[in-house]
Amino acid sequence: QGFIIRTSLAEYRAANVLLAIGRRGTPRKLDVTGEDLPKVVYRLIDPEQYRGQRVLVVGGGDSALEAAASVAEAGGHVTLSYRGDAFTRAKPRNRERIAGQLQLLLQSKVERIEQERVLLRSQDGHLILPNDAVIVSAGGILPSEFLRRVGIHVETKYGTA
Repeated sequence: QGFIIRTSLAEYRAANVLLAIGRRGTPRKLDVTGEDLPKVVYRLIDPEQYRGQRVLVVGGGDSALEAAASVAEAGGHVTLSYRGDAFTRAKPRNRERIAGQLQLLLQSKVERIEQERVLLRSQDGHLILPNDAVIVSAGGILPSEFLRRVGIHVETKYGTA
């Protein structure tokens, strides 16, 4: 059986096809006011650029913990906001890396981003934090609808730490 793959240049036959589409192209958004400000990014490129800045990192997976730790180690003042009550998906070494390095706000959610501050809601009420930059590491959105339309069944599997 197999597959026939047609492109604008040629036609290929294959027994298997691997779609390496990744998720970084479509980051998951917070859908809050102010998210369109230039200070909001969805991927950490250079931790050094945040030296001396007040940075909010949003997320609870490995990429969020790695970004938070890297910025803190580079001299940024980091607050890590995560809606969950524990970092159950993150690798133990990443959980250890953030210990004592930053302000941690579990069970919190960003409500609004402003030029010089962010507003969050937590189990303790509303918080207003002075802020220079926001790094959203909340994962990506798989193009599931597109894949279904072209006849591809997606089965999600999670690796182990």
